[in-house]
Amino acid sequence: MNTNQSETLAVRLSPKKTTSTRSRPALVVDAHTVEIVSDSGEGAQKCGQSFGTIAARMGIGIWTVEIIPAEIQPPARSIEGASGNRIRLASRRVTNGGDEADLVVAFNDQVMLRRAREGELKPDCTVLLENKWKTHADPAIAAKYADAVDEMVRGGFDVREIPMEEECLKLVRDPRRGKNMYVLGMLCHIYSLDLQLAREQIAFIFKKKKRAVVDSNIELLESGYAWAGENLDLHFKVPPSEVKEPQMVINGNVAIGMGVVAAGMEVCAMYPITPATSASHYLSEVFSNVGGMVHQAEDEIAACAFAIGASYAGKCAVTITSGPGLSLKQETLGLAVMAEIPLVVVDVMRGGPSTGLPTKTEQSDLLFACFGGHGDAPKVVMATSDIEDCFYSMITARKIAETFNLVVVVLTDANLASAQQPFPRPTLDKDWHAPPFDQSPIPEGALAYDWDATTGIARRFVPGQPGGMHTLTGLAHNRKSGVAYDSSVNQEGVMHRSLKLAALQKTLSAPEVHGDEEGDLLIIGWGSTKGAIEEAIDRVRKQGLKVSSLHLKFIQPMASGIREILPRFRKVLTIENNWSDRYENELIDDDNRRYTELATLLRARFLVDVDCWSEVIGSPLKPGTVEKVILEQLETLEAQP
Repeated sequence: MNTNQSETLAVRLSPKKTTSTRSRPALVVDAHTVEIVSDSGEGAQKCGQSFGTIAARMGIGIWTVEIIPAEIQPPARSIEGASGNRIRLASRRVTNGGDEADLVVAFNDQVMLRRAREGELKPDCTVLLENKWKTHADPAIAAKYADAVDEMVRGGFDVREIPMEEECLKLVRDPRRGKNMYVLGMLCHIYSLDLQLAREQIAFIFKKKKRAVVDSNIELLESGYAWAGENLDLHFKVPPSEVKEPQMVINGNVAIGMGVVAAGMEVCAMYPITPATSASHYLSEVFSNVGGMVHQAEDEIAACAFAIGASYAGKCAVTITSGPGLSLKQETLGLAVMAEIPLVVVDVMRGGPSTGLPTKTEQSDLLFACFGGHGDAPKVVMATSDIEDCFYSMITARKIAETFNLVVVVLTDANLASAQQPFPRPTLDKDWHAPPFDQSPIPEGALAYDWDATTGIARRFVPGQPGGMHTLTGLAHNRKSGVAYDSSVNQEGVMHRSLKLAALQKTLSAPEVHGDEEGDLLIIGWGSTKGAIEEAIDRVRKQGLKVSSLHLKFIQPMASGIREILPRFRKVLTIENNWSDRYENELIDDDNRRYTELATLLRARFLVDVDCWSEVIGSPLKPGTVEKVILEQLETLEAQP
């Protein structure tokens, strides 16, 4: 930078000299989005989670999104190393991470640049930047800092240099252990959050530490709170929403684990895999309190086999994994289908194929979940749409698995796995649990696979039942469970296993249309895109546009009623986080275009010209992005004769 540029920056970056904000009323805003970003290991994620929890305890609607680098430990102060959390606050229930951020706290200049270059910050975003790098002993680091700040200021961002480490050093020897709590204090003042609730949050997260650790972090919190009040002219208040019942604030993986417990499942067999592992970590802490057991197997195949064995023995088992693990489980899942053993499988989807994007979100396992494996192996496939749905879906999945002796695959994803959202605390219901297994003697003449002609369901036999001795095999078998290669016997078995999906389908209610029952454009989605899609729909409907949406929970089988909904709209479009070809590529035409996974299923099922739009950028879908797509689609419709 030249001298004039440096002088200009000095003026723009100097902390604004103000009287204490404590005496000034806060600016009331309906919503704000905040990011805290740092290098891995500096505590930005914990800071963000704590900030969101405190806000939620005050009745403010929140949704958090973890910012996770692709590498476990990327180089410090690298563009690729941004780690942290996004917290969306609002005076209403929040269903997604929103659009660009209003305010960012950055622990170094390079992670700040990463978020700006990715388009994650509003054009006038306020950036509170750690200033220790400005006078770093290494001239190269100081120069990179100056260049980064120059780029941000020229980009229109309101950059404020903050002496975070300098202030922390007044209280602790190692600011790396505590700077996040200092920042938490700053943010609590900026957003008018209850300082006592913040103290309680710190006591909770450090409850296993010595009292001195708790006290030190509370001191850092209070120091950050005081410094922000004296030195920053940033003071907002997001009014709480009208919460009328007790809430809980957890992420999707914990909700999955809680749902496993609430559903009465007794065995979870798993092998660690990102981003699914924390669900089993939660279960490892609590499952034994209710008689459950977590088994960490030597690999994914063994985990699935263990779960199948537990279910065969009469327990209700779940195995939790991600895409690569689901691939490895396919042969054993085929055994569960052939032997008709109930099993719940949770797939926390991530970017692929192969190792792909372990820490990023994607929705590319849908067709694989439906049709993976060899031979005809019908499985129920359902998708969760928010944190609350992660909890209740486990109860539904267990009931379906044990009612129909089926494999039920529950699809969630990396977005939901780590996102936090308040939802009403469930009131436990004994009907969520399966009744005690009937181990009474099997009536004479009863067959292990005596399929019902209309449902395909046969009574479930478990080892040890008097009169229930039979062969368990992955080979084709007859009603007596004897191995049989006769063509008519094989066809009979395939038919009855398929009838289970048809019988379940008859019980499903049609999904509700979000918006009017007819119009110009119908957007169809599934899984974690629900919040972003419906918020975008609400925005464009306020403009008088005839757009609605439909969100599918059950993908296989699909509910009745969808066929009747589709023709009521001039155009039907799916929006998904999996790949579809775009016509702007000169190689793509109507004969070779690949459609998104749900669009492919809908086109095949209902013979309707369902179009699609998708992105696979590894980040959660934004409502602003969906809104832009909708407006472009309507513009194209208007141009048609």
